[in-house]
Amino acid sequence: MTTLGDFSATTLTGQDQALGDYVGDVVLVVNTASKCGLTPQYEGLQRLYDDFADQGLTILGFPCDQFGHQEPGTEEEIGAFCSKNYGVTFPMFSKIDVNGDDTHPLYVWLKHKKSGALGANIKWNFTKFLIGRDGRVLKRFGPTKEPEKLRPAIEAALAEGPAAEAAAG
Repeated sequence: MTTLGDFSATTLTGQDQALGDYVGDVVLVVNTASKCGLTPQYEGLQRLYDDFADQGLTILGFPCDQFGHQEPGTEEEIGAFCSKNYGVTFPMFSKIDVNGDDTHPLYVWLKHKKSGALGANIKWNFTKFLIGRDGRVLKRFGPTKEPEKLRPAIEAALAEGPAAEAAAG
């Protein structure tokens, strides 16, 4: 069975990152953009990360320029923007495609596991996928679902305990 641990991605600083490093955590994967009406969600995402990181929540941001050219910057510009304007400290990755022929393999898998209101394709920036500690997709949330409203689902996933760690240990 495929899990988050089967994928890797390139960080904003150009490093290859095995996403298996996050199995054992509850992970929220979000496609992001710096010039979108939903961009202020970075603030709420960072608040969730601040509140729950010590309990095992990781947020992974994947900038995407497929929706209205709302992520035009370079990786360096994206990192500076997120840090300066929203204090983002959760892991951010280099720009990817989430739809179409060049869809990143992670998003091929995410969309296959949880379709949205418009089918499998990602509708817009800030679509969110919640992944359990075992690396499997639990839920998909639409772009307008504010991060604060994800608290109950995150808390429930965190309450499941470190099942993956116990199985590995």
